[in-house]
This record gives sequence, C-alpha cells and structure tokens, in this order.
Amino acid sequence: MHSERVASRSAEQKGSRELRESSRESRNGSSPQLDAVSLAIIEQLQEDGRRPYAAIGKAVGLSEAAVRQRVQKLLDQGVMQIVAVTDPLTVGFRRQAMVGVNVEGDVESVADALSAMSECEYVVMTAGSFDLMVEIVCEDDDHLLEVINTRIRAVPGVRSTESFVYLKLKKQTYMWGTR
Repeated sequence: MHSERVASRSAEQKGSRELRESSRESRNGSSPQLDAVSLAIIEQLQEDGRRPYAAIGKAVGLSEAAVRQRVQKLLDQGVMQIVAVTDPLTVGFRRQAMVGVNVEGDVESVADALSAMSECEYVVMTAGSFDLMVEIVCEDDDHLLEVINTRIRAVPGVRSTESFVYLKLKKQTYMWGTR
C-alpha cells in the first residue's frame, strides 16, 4: 500500500513537472506539449464536462488535487474550455447560417472585425473558394439579413459573401477526442 502511494505521488510530481515545462514552451510561442495523462483528462471532460475531479483522477491514475491542478493549467494555457453547449433553437435563435466571405487585402483584419460580432460564433480563415467561413446564429431571418447586409458587408475589405442557411442541424458534437 505504501509503495503504491509513493509511486502515485512520484507519477503526480513527474506529471506536474512535465505540465510546467509544456506551459513554459507555450509562453515561448510554441504549442504546449501534452502528455498522455493530460490527453486522458481532456477526453474524460469531453465525455462529461461536469465529471468530478476524483472520478477523473481514478480513471487516469492521479489524485483529485493533481487533476484539478492539471485542468486549471490546461484552461490557463488555452488548450481547452469548459462550456455549456446549447441547441440554438431551444434558446430563441431560430436561424443559423454559414457565410463564405471573400476579402480584398488583409484577411486577418476582416477576421478580427467579424470575430468581434456577437452573432459570429465561428470564424475560420480558409484556403479555397472563400477566404473566411463564418457561422452566424441569429434570432430570425430579419436579424440574419441585418447582420449580413448592414454589418458584415460593411466591414472594410469584404468583397463578397455567399450565405448557406441551415435548414436542419443533424449533428453537432465536440467529441473528436485527442487523436
């Protein structure tokens, strides 16, 4: 029993040291390097974001305190977020659309301007037919028209847009794991 506690404490200390080192790397501009235990914690939280730290610790072989520390570090590093995901229809947003945006000039400045709009939930710079793909969540068709016509198209650098209105959402998941 004593040797199991010592081994567990040793693994926790080693894991904490590795997480600190990966944190230093992320502050230096590179992506944090995640060990197998951190990846397992992320997978546990993707299955259930409200799973208790003690249960996660049992699944990954760490104490509750060590899991709490690692989760906080992952949040601080921007590796993950823990949020409630809603169905937009059930909370009053009856219209969703993906909007392809073509840009003249600096794509990043247009992406930043669109990211600042509360209706733009997802902004991605792409290669292909569009410079940006923007997911918009609105209350209704009038709201969608206002966002696209008077706000997105008014952003300096926006050359054109093409809207893909969602008729029915068949799948929305965040369970891709940590492959």
